[in-house]
Amino acid sequence: MALLETDGGVGHGDFILMDEVSESAFMTNLKLRYQGNKIYTYIGETVVSINPYHTVDIYNDAVVEEYKGRELYERPPHIFALADAAFQNMKWRGRDTCVVISGESGAGKTEASKIVMRYIAKITSQQGQVEVERVKNLLLQSNPVMEAFGNAKTNRNDNSSRFGKYMDINFDFKGEPLGGHISTYLLEKARVITQQPGERSFHIFYQVLAGVSPTVLSMLGLQNDTMKYRCLSGGGEASRASSDDQKLFKEVCQAMTSIGFSENEQSAVWKVVASVLHLCNVDIQSSGDGESSTVEDISQLSQMAKLIETSPNDIADVLTHRHVATRGEAIKTAINQAKAVYARDALAKAMYERVFGWVVGRINDSVQNESQSRDDIVIGVLDIYGFEIFDLNSFEQLCINYCNEKLQQLFIQLVLKQEQEEYRSEGIEWINIDYFNNEIICKMIEAKPAGVIPILDEECIRPGEDDDRRVLLHMNKKLSDHPHYASNATGMKELQREVEFRIKHYAGDVTYSIFGFMDKNKDTLFQDCKRMLYNCDLEILKQMWPEGSIPVEEVTKRPITAGSHFKNSMISLVDQLAHKQPHYVKCIKPNNFKRPNDYNDDVCQHQVRYLGLVENVRVRRAGYAYRLKYDLFMRRYKITCPACWPNHPEGDKIGTQEIMSYYKLTEVVTYGKTKIFIRTPRTVYYMEGLRTKNLVIAVIVLQKYWRGARVRLYNKRVRSIKTIMLAYRKFRMKNWMLEVEETFKNVKSDGELGRWFRWPKTPRVLLNGKDYLQKIHRCWRANEVIKKYSPADQYEIRLKGWGYDLVGQEKRDWGYQGRWLFDELSKPDQNPQHAKFANVMGSFMSVNGGQNVVYSSQVVKLNRNMKPQQRVYVLTETHLYRLDSKYSNTKKGPLELNKITSVEVSKAGDPAVVIHTTSDVKGDEVFYLDNGRPAAEFVACLYLMYTRKYKRRLKVSVNSNLVYYLSGKEKVLTMDEEAQGTGFHKLTSNRASLRWRKK
Repeated sequence: MALLETDGGVGHGDFILMDEVSESAFMTNLKLRYQGNKIYTYIGETVVSINPYHTVDIYNDAVVEEYKGRELYERPPHIFALADAAFQNMKWRGRDTCVVISGESGAGKTEASKIVMRYIAKITSQQGQVEVERVKNLLLQSNPVMEAFGNAKTNRNDNSSRFGKYMDINFDFKGEPLGGHISTYLLEKARVITQQPGERSFHIFYQVLAGVSPTVLSMLGLQNDTMKYRCLSGGGEASRASSDDQKLFKEVCQAMTSIGFSENEQSAVWKVVASVLHLCNVDIQSSGDGESSTVEDISQLSQMAKLIETSPNDIADVLTHRHVATRGEAIKTAINQAKAVYARDALAKAMYERVFGWVVGRINDSVQNESQSRDDIVIGVLDIYGFEIFDLNSFEQLCINYCNEKLQQLFIQLVLKQEQEEYRSEGIEWINIDYFNNEIICKMIEAKPAGVIPILDEECIRPGEDDDRRVLLHMNKKLSDHPHYASNATGMKELQREVEFRIKHYAGDVTYSIFGFMDKNKDTLFQDCKRMLYNCDLEILKQMWPEGSIPVEEVTKRPITAGSHFKNSMISLVDQLAHKQPHYVKCIKPNNFKRPNDYNDDVCQHQVRYLGLVENVRVRRAGYAYRLKYDLFMRRYKITCPACWPNHPEGDKIGTQEIMSYYKLTEVVTYGKTKIFIRTPRTVYYMEGLRTKNLVIAVIVLQKYWRGARVRLYNKRVRSIKTIMLAYRKFRMKNWMLEVEETFKNVKSDGELGRWFRWPKTPRVLLNGKDYLQKIHRCWRANEVIKKYSPADQYEIRLKGWGYDLVGQEKRDWGYQGRWLFDELSKPDQNPQHAKFANVMGSFMSVNGGQNVVYSSQVVKLNRNMKPQQRVYVLTETHLYRLDSKYSNTKKGPLELNKITSVEVSKAGDPAVVIHTTSDVKGDEVFYLDNGRPAAEFVACLYLMYTRKYKRRLKVSVNSNLVYYLSGKEKVLTMDEEAQGTGFHKLTSNRASLRWRKK
């Protein structure tokens, strides 16, 4: 059931939940829903649909998903919910179901049936099986074809179905469509001949005139002007074809092709349709004696004869003559003008009715399930005319209203049967329900011998001229005491004598005019016409008129009357529906002018009465207004009771009783075996209010637990992923290390010590490890190579390696080509005064510490006055000695290595060095090495001593210009490569340059 909170609070989503059951309360709720743009409302499991007369976006795929597989009460009222309920009943319970759609013309029955079919097609066959998709497509494509041949524009509806349609859709046990079958009832074929002002004949006539190509139009002998055809011009200006007809004709042709109509079959159908138009234009005149007639202009039949492939004279003959078979003989007699006109019109109507039936049969051939088995289950969709009350009501209205009486009878019986069965199965005492049983009306119309249809049949077979007044006299005689029949003869003086009678239908009183009843009931088409059509060379006419094969001299049985045929069809239809689980759609139009947002109270009230909607509510409300299975009740309302949240330990039934006891509502409910029954709607709304209040709290709690669960799940997954990744990385590392080991296992025996070995493909995670191993390998290889040299050479090679790392990558001509002398001044071949130098340094080291001279060289220093001075720089393990040329200590004395902060050299090939010192030292040391000694040699030795003593790295930088400080002032030394000469040159007070001779 549609509850208040699920539908935006616009009135009652279910009429059963109204506080008061009355017509005024029903109309008030219906109007409120319509004005709130809620076009669907429930009566239990019945959907009341009110036509909005404008497009509403509530049928898209997203809405389909909202209703798919949901209970009826879970979502706002919608025809999708009813279609889904029918499908689920069929699929899961294995029961044949049906959807019965009824209402006035213009109320939206046809559209409702298409919506139901589209929904069922949408929710089936998610696997996309070819055969299932084909069947679904055929069922959907049948709609435009059926509408073209069976629908017409009326004053109430631009696309009014002028026939009843029942479609069975077969499904297999999985719920997939296998095929279908379409049955039709009472096509309004009189519309072929004449229409009311403002109305049109069947759509297909106008679509053919507007849609076929000029070539085909010429072949059919037609003109693109509906006013040229007598049978189409009765509606006035409304009868003209439009551009919409042209567009719809293309859709009809495409649909027919999709269904399986061949081009020849389609061409034959257009020929028959065109033949009807030509036939209706034939003029018949009376002969001089008045007892016979002739076709005024035989050429009028030429085009029709060409289309159906027969002779014009044969057509003229069957229109103006009749063969009567007696005792093996056939007597041909002429007929008068009135009978000939009747024969012409009857032939036109019959040809159209048969082509309509042939098209329906052809659709059935395409969609019918050839391998139908007993296990197949069915959903039926019935789109049937609604109750009709016009100013002038004739035989057609009697049949239509009889149909609605039968459906209303079935509806009440099935609803009561469902109610009784539910009460019995739930163990609840049945409450007698007071309602109007319209069975008495159905019997008055159909029962022999005193029913309206049997009386009409009896008069139709009586010899003599037809006289409709005889029928009325017979009815007055046999039905005079019936409470639902009235005429002038029974005391209803306002009714016209010998013309009108009145039937008190369940939906209201309807006055019928008796004129035309016998003619329409006989529905006579002479056997000569059938024989002529059967003998035509157009193949589909032979298929349409098999009875035309009967010889002319053979006496034929009287055909069944239209009334009896329709009665039998209705009895058969009702019998089919009675064996199915029914679902009802009751369609209402809000006004007679097809205007949106226009609600007419009188128009709607009239439809509510004849649809029996208030009666339906009374039946549903009798005893209990609301019922629900215990598990569904608990699922919806357990949040309102602490003892039942999150679950009741003793089951759903005990939990339901616990909830009702908690709120002291036990007196307004009854407990069945599987359901709870609630008497009043107020109780339902009270429970909904409690649920809404507690829902917010429950949502917060659920969100809290859900968020916690999500975080825990996420963390668990992250830990799992990390574990897997770690294990995988270890596995990859191990495998890679094994490959490296295999590659380098014989590296020592290789002449190049593995220099050209190809390293295994490295995982990205081990790229840094590979670089590290390659560095180790290079270091090992270098160590192995230099082992071949003397200790002095090894020392030089290692120092040159340091030099490269420190400055060689950026400094040009950094000095790796020549030999490094290191302690140059201690060497006899380099310094004649080497003995004196050794004695001086020995005495200095004994005082200041140190054991060995690491580096010694002649240098040129730049003093604070920007002037060069000759000096001797000696590096030991602890100090840098700055001596004069006589090896005497300068005023500055030895410089402790820990007073040095960084060393700087230039990018050029010059031998300049800047030693930056701490602030307590009188400025930086700026000098260049004399005798071509490279700066890299001094820097490498200083770096090695510094790092060994202080266990930290000495900063070494390489720049284009050297910045240094003397006397607290920043000064700059630039490099100038000269072809001749080397030395410092003062440029400004704060800027000097070093010019040196290129080697």
